[in-house]
Amino acid sequence: MSARRRLIVVSNRGPVTYDRDDEGRRIERRGGGGLVTALRGLLEHHDVTWIASATTEEDRVVAVESGGRGEVVLVAHDPVAYDRYYNVIANPLLWFIQHELWGLALRPNIDRFVHEAWDEGYVAVNRAFADAVVACLDDKPDALVFFHDYQLYLAPRMVRDARPDAALAHFVHIPWPADWSVLPPEMRDAIHDGLLANDVVAFHTERWARNFRADCGDLGYTQVTHHPISIDVEEFDELRESEAVRERERVLEAERPERLVVRVDRTDPSKNIVRGFTAFGLFLEEHPEWHRRVSMLALLDPSRQKVPEYVEYLAAVEREAAAVNERFGSDGWLPVDLRVADDFARSVAAYKQFDVLLVNAVYDGMNLVAKEAPLVNGRAGVLVLSENAGAHEELGEWALTVNPFDVAGQADAIHRALTMDEAERRRRSEAIQAQVRANDVRAWISGLLADFDRASRNVHA
Repeated sequence: MSARRRLIVVSNRGPVTYDRDDEGRRIERRGGGGLVTALRGLLEHHDVTWIASATTEEDRVVAVESGGRGEVVLVAHDPVAYDRYYNVIANPLLWFIQHELWGLALRPNIDRFVHEAWDEGYVAVNRAFADAVVACLDDKPDALVFFHDYQLYLAPRMVRDARPDAALAHFVHIPWPADWSVLPPEMRDAIHDGLLANDVVAFHTERWARNFRADCGDLGYTQVTHHPISIDVEEFDELRESEAVRERERVLEAERPERLVVRVDRTDPSKNIVRGFTAFGLFLEEHPEWHRRVSMLALLDPSRQKVPEYVEYLAAVEREAAAVNERFGSDGWLPVDLRVADDFARSVAAYKQFDVLLVNAVYDGMNLVAKEAPLVNGRAGVLVLSENAGAHEELGEWALTVNPFDVAGQADAIHRALTMDEAERRRRSEAIQAQVRANDVRAWISGLLADFDRASRNVHA
């Protein structure tokens, strides 16, 4: 870590959230999502004010009580504005554009409601975040403002207009596509202008950074960089040996067949779960010698079930799993073992047990499963990895690369992984583990802070 400094972290989700227990007492919970875990090092080593949305009723009470002061500043948005910001514009519109998920023959339809959601939701919530940042800068004028992700593309320009000398940086955690023409010009121009108000814009990979440079053309003074996010290696070393994980692993060991194909995902269309099941079915069709010897364990965390597209996708996932099981299953053998629940200990147990890990995302900014699972795996498991996952830039050399749309290619990769000799499996597995250990989350944070230091010096030169 570099020298201690003042930071203002701005993200939709915060490091803590509040609720009430059965007896009416306020309780504090650690915020969800990988971002909070990744930025824990900042909280430990720097003077951090974290600005985030109030997402529960008790959050809103805390926001009023704190008056915008404290280490965590919760912004209580108008509920209708927040719903339009999050459930109409951010998800699915921006998410689907950046992961290239729209089937353009039919959707999206950017109608009056979407325009209203942009103006009255996305712009309004970004304005509320910007106002909170400006208020913090009044108390900490020398702080570096660190924005995160696609929910906050407009806020940097709003802050820059109010505080021209502020040091601003933005990390985009999801892919940056080459084509933004789905959005009307006024929306995409506002997004570009908002991001280019930062001193630094950072991505996980050179691919996403290159797309951004090409998309924007004139970058002005903005420095565009890339640093691949990673995991807390020490945390996963401890998790691997925890009793909760060991308990679930004992159950998996008792139930597992000879070989186990594992996937761990949110039920998000970008994760390409349906095609993964289809590919596994094709593998079983073409290789009957593997019947009853191998199963796919799919541990899925339900995601964004207030958004219709996500509800529809989960239904499609369940239908495809049922179709494969109906076609190939027999007494005592379930080809696709689908479990939809939030149980991270079980996921880590599955990480330890996989012989093949399938990560076939349509597009993914990084995909930390591709790093977490091989790190704790004890069976020299083989990683089958989409060429469109950000993790491929780091790990592709030791993975079996697949195109996410090529179902036949994925079936072939599963077969190759299951029949690969032990020495080659171990060589690949150990190389991935070494890469992840040498480039953990601390390396990601250090690289970003070095960029931010340079940007800060440029601003104040």
